[in-house]
Amino acid sequence: MGNILQGEWDGSGLKIGVVTARFNSEVTYLLEEGALKELKTLGCAEVKAVRVPGAFEVPLAAKALLDAGYDGVVALGAVIRGETSHYDYVCSAVERGCTELQLRTGKPVGFGILTTDNDEQAMDRAGGKHGNKGAEAAQVVVEMLRLIKRIGTK
Repeated sequence: MGNILQGEWDGSGLKIGVVTARFNSEVTYLLEEGALKELKTLGCAEVKAVRVPGAFEVPLAAKALLDAGYDGVVALGAVIRGETSHYDYVCSAVERGCTELQLRTGKPVGFGILTTDNDEQAMDRAGGKHGNKGAEAAQVVVEMLRLIKRIGTK
């Protein structure tokens, strides 16, 4: 069991982008606040935050940040179920875009896109009783960057 590798929460030297959807801003800005605070706590060398209209646009902005030389990206948004099937299409498209982006670039995209049935569930995950999923997504990006580096050097 001595060959098990794991990343660390050490952001030193890392350039991290944060993409936040403005739609449902009462939720997403709390996620953003959590992510930015966590990246600072982890000691990231540089953090650039950008905002986009909605969750659907997050993968494109994340790609732009990765293309600009950022090591990883935290993707933040809140898709809250409504009365139409729009929810299903947006959730699927954003997940697919973020997944394809990280697999194509080899750089992590922390998935902090909430997909909830109602506003209360979203707020519970934006600093409420279920923590701040923005901060957790930031931790994931840093940990995955460190893990990828360790895999490449072992």
